[in-house]
Amino acid sequence: MTTAVHPAVERADLLIDLKRYDEARDLLARRLAEDPEDVRAWVKLARSHLCDEKDGAKALEATERALALDPEDIGALVMHAHALREARRFPETEGVLREVIRLAPDYWYGYALLANWLWRVKSFRAGQANGGEIPREAYLAALRESGDLAREAIRLGPEEVYAYEVAWSIADLAGDRNAADQLDEAILRLDPQHEEALERWTKRTAAAPGVKAAEAATLYADALASAPDSAPMRRGLDEASYRLLRGVRWLALLCLALAAVGVDLFATQGETRRELPLPLGQRLWDLVPMAVIWALGALLRYRRLRAGIRVNLRSLVRRRAWPRIVLGQAAWAMLCALLITQIPWTDRTVPHVLFWAGLVPAAATMWFDRKKTG
Repeated sequence: MTTAVHPAVERADLLIDLKRYDEARDLLARRLAEDPEDVRAWVKLARSHLCDEKDGAKALEATERALALDPEDIGALVMHAHALREARRFPETEGVLREVIRLAPDYWYGYALLANWLWRVKSFRAGQANGGEIPREAYLAALRESGDLAREAIRLGPEEVYAYEVAWSIADLAGDRNAADQLDEAILRLDPQHEEALERWTKRTAAAPGVKAAEAATLYADALASAPDSAPMRRGLDEASYRLLRGVRWLALLCLALAAVGVDLFATQGETRRELPLPLGQRLWDLVPMAVIWALGALLRYRRLRAGIRVNLRSLVRRRAWPRIVLGQAAWAMLCALLITQIPWTDRTVPHVLFWAGLVPAAATMWFDRKKTG
């Protein structure tokens, strides 16, 4: 029985990593023809079947050959557990992994894998015993036992991301949000580019109370720098960008309100309205607060945004209908505000109509279009 790893087996393992499975199996077949007692070759052959064909039967055959040669080989036992799962003999994996832990009590992966699978195995058995219904007490007990195993895996492998991933999934299933959030932070300390943890952390931080649209957009842009192919992060950036565009509409409506005040559209009891038409100087002065609102509220904020967010804003307007609608409403409200203030009206009837014409389209969709990024 061969104990050292033969160079051919090492090359086959690299070929599997490169997804060149047929070449790996050919190489392993030649190696096993030379030495049919090479345990490592049987284990890698099983791995090639699991990675390529998801063929549990062939993988199971290979791991059984390996275990017949060495029943206490840890790698063979772990691969055997994977093969059993793929062969739909999932409940049998518990005994195999407990044997791994017995033989290698300091091996973190055995604990992590059993933690990840045990609650499923026990839930399946509880369901079988109760006519397909899983009692909640049995489910929670299985999660607690799995959680204990995951914590032991983390203790033994404090730098292993998979152990934290398993612990996170168990905390999430148990509804322990604080523990899940702490585990996300631990995962990101070990792997700052971990896509799933980064997505969860960014989404949670961006949705926290008091986080403004520009801050949320910056969080998503930072996350995309680490995980550029993340679809959830792109959706999050689109949503934050859309919130920025909705803010532009509020600026236009504020200008519309100032225009209404400028021509005294709405009478206040006890006050005398200004005479119309307003002098040219007054009409030009009414433009000053509007210019300040747009300079500070839009232009300055836009220039302070990261380049990627500015690009996404323009892209969002091209790609999606509702951002164009919102900008159209803002432009229409602003046009009404300018018409109200800059034309020397002699009567307030038309300005009154313009005010409501600018306000109603935006007000009609303001609450409805909050989530309309598409």
